[in-house]
Amino acid sequence: MTEWTSDANTALRLSLVRSTEDKKSLAEDESYESFHPTFTYPIYGDDQKVYGYKGLDIDLRFASGSLAQYLNVKYDERLPTTSTVDDVEGTLSDFIPPGYFKDEQQFLNLVEQDATRFRPSGQLIYSYTRPSPSAQNGKGKGTAVPETLDPESEDAVVFEAYHTTWNTPGFREYHRRMQLFILLYIEGGSYINEDEEAWEFVVLYEKRKRRGTPDVATYHFVGYSSLYPFYFFPEKTRMRLSQFVILPPYQNAGHGSELYKAIYQNILSQPNIAELTVEDPAEAFEDLRDRNDLRMLLSNERFMEEGFGGAAVSHGGGRVGGVGRARKGGKGAVEKKGKLGPPSDKAWLEKWRRDLKIAGRQFQRLVEMLILLRLDPVDQQALRAYRIQVKERLYRFNFEVLAQMEKEERLEKLEETFQSVTEDYGRILDMIR
Repeated sequence: MTEWTSDANTALRLSLVRSTEDKKSLAEDESYESFHPTFTYPIYGDDQKVYGYKGLDIDLRFASGSLAQYLNVKYDERLPTTSTVDDVEGTLSDFIPPGYFKDEQQFLNLVEQDATRFRPSGQLIYSYTRPSPSAQNGKGKGTAVPETLDPESEDAVVFEAYHTTWNTPGFREYHRRMQLFILLYIEGGSYINEDEEAWEFVVLYEKRKRRGTPDVATYHFVGYSSLYPFYFFPEKTRMRLSQFVILPPYQNAGHGSELYKAIYQNILSQPNIAELTVEDPAEAFEDLRDRNDLRMLLSNERFMEEGFGGAAVSHGGGRVGGVGRARKGGKGAVEKKGKLGPPSDKAWLEKWRRDLKIAGRQFQRLVEMLILLRLDPVDQQALRAYRIQVKERLYRFNFEVLAQMEKEERLEKLEETFQSVTEDYGRILDMIR
């Protein structure tokens, strides 16, 4: 029966379809068609297989802006008996809103119409500019943005983030079209309950000017994040980031970091929000969050000057892989002990944590990384204070498990965890160099 078995991740083919005119503005290496999901088990079962077909192709297209959908299931052969044949379209249709197109030409006509009439809903909260790939002369994605790049130029691609809620006109219907990406790209992802009115969203779009007609701009979906507010004693809100996805054509180009910055800066601007937390982050997102939070702290001159007693705030240099391998003196070495110590001034840290609206454990981890980055390996007193500071946090965080161990086993486990944590800190610090 294996010859009649199809891998659902391979068979499901996704694409973001642009209008004919919009395609003319793309560079040769820009393609938004034929990318595949990472997961399909929420739809087709834990084995992510579809049975009963040869040459199965599940063609699911989205209008790149409005996300209107077209679905067509094709195959070379199908088993004659229905008892062992999966209902491919019927199963998938349970996860997308009704009314999707089945006629290809009708869908393409809609794409042409939507190109100039679709506009994002909600409030614009953040934007950034990148040079269009066609203007980079083959330099490729991730090329540094010239400081003089004019957002109004034909060679500029502007990305905009919009904040929305269920009350934003038209957004509830739009969310039903985009939520499928949560199932396909977040392990363990699930649809949120529309009856919970408190949900907030930040949606990221590419705003592309048409070459030759720069007064015409079109919007294309890049990714989004969902957030949920919780009561924070006595009169504020704790905002929890729940879902976060950037579509594959836009991955590995810094757009995830920009979406995270949009969310964080929006949180900072709202006095009623006490802090931003993250719900059970995946490892890739945790790295993204750490990198951006660290860069934010390193660029905060006042925090760094107070934290390191006015020492230089350079963070260049070689690899940091643990306490014993931290950089020795010279450029970037601690000249005068500041509030970060070690040991750190807890009252000073708590004030900064509240001002920066970073959750407690995340802020403590960031502080430990910064201290490690600047730690002088010949300063035994500082090394010991650092170990104590990190282990104290680890003990509190893992108290229920460690408290059940004998003293010798507990100390051994703490040391093992300390070494693992600081090694991982080194890995993260290497990313921001």
